[in-house]
Amino acid sequence: MKKLTILVISILLMNHDIHSQGCVVVRNISGFGQYNFTNNTFTTSSWQMDLTGRYFKSFRDFKGTEDLETAEQNRSVNRVYSVDVTASRMLANGWSVGLSLPVTSNSRSSSAEHGGLNTTRHTTHSFGIGDMRLTVYKWLFETSVRQKGNIQLGLGVKLPTGDYKYQDYFYRNDTTRVLAYVNPSIQLGDGGTGIIGELNTFYIINNTISLYGNFYYLMNPREQNGVPVTLGGRIPQHLDSIAGNIVTSVTDVYSIRAGASFSFNKLSFSLGIREEGVPVYDLVGGSQGVRRPGYNLSVEPGIVYNLKKNSFYGYVPVIVSRGTKQNVPDKFKSGYTGTYTISQGGFANYLVFIGISFRL
Repeated sequence: MKKLTILVISILLMNHDIHSQGCVVVRNISGFGQYNFTNNTFTTSSWQMDLTGRYFKSFRDFKGTEDLETAEQNRSVNRVYSVDVTASRMLANGWSVGLSLPVTSNSRSSSAEHGGLNTTRHTTHSFGIGDMRLTVYKWLFETSVRQKGNIQLGLGVKLPTGDYKYQDYFYRNDTTRVLAYVNPSIQLGDGGTGIIGELNTFYIINNTISLYGNFYYLMNPREQNGVPVTLGGRIPQHLDSIAGNIVTSVTDVYSIRAGASFSFNKLSFSLGIREEGVPVYDLVGGSQGVRRPGYNLSVEPGIVYNLKKNSFYGYVPVIVSRGTKQNVPDKFKSGYTGTYTISQGGFANYLVFIGISFRL
């Protein structure tokens, strides 16, 4: 087999508020369900279970690639703790099917969404299951212990099982509060039924060095989910109203990863790059509404420890470049006012993935 040129792709979802920072919502690591390339053996297990924990803290505001250096008192700080549970069934002739369900605990600390800038900070929360994913995979070449490389295609569906209308209390002052939708960045789902496309690949150079790659794209045909995005239930500004910058957009999402893995008996180290983001325009359906198109580019070190039936792994993508792009309402505002407009978005400095895989 000819050497494979590899791209790897993982995923990120960005959801943000009209006037304050949002955050990056990152898809948990998946792919390579049947192939354990850290010890160069193709698993004969019928089932595989993966539990992947994710944590990140979003607190930096950007407009385009400009760091706004927001004062600490006025930062909107998102903390996301999640566990992604994936069950995979291995079938004959390189086929497999995987079912994934995330459970998430989110919080968002802010002053702007409550009493206003330079006032007391308060926190809103959300907790529950997220959007379920069901994906069918097929290895294109015959799978065997001696294989040097392979390519896996995946096609799936994302179901709107996560609550995308989660509400919590927002404080107007120390004694008055209102119940309203939480910021899209900490909603549990996006309200859309999406189509998932994946491409996973690997190539073994020798007993020590392997290359890996993955491409992931989530296509969401639904344009908007009907949830208004305002500062804690306040009336939106007139310009936002006429620009269509009020209701949450159901966005497409993409992710790319690529790198090399270095195996030493049961222990494996990896180093790669990771880009993930939200496009300005969806492939299918409209692109109106509140979205923060943009990207993260990260350097991603990782470590895997393999036992006979279990694997333990950890990855820490460190973001080296990030930025937002003009969404559709931004482009309307720029033409309407004659002044270039781009919405700000919130970003983290790094992410943490820790997980365990069980082969049954």
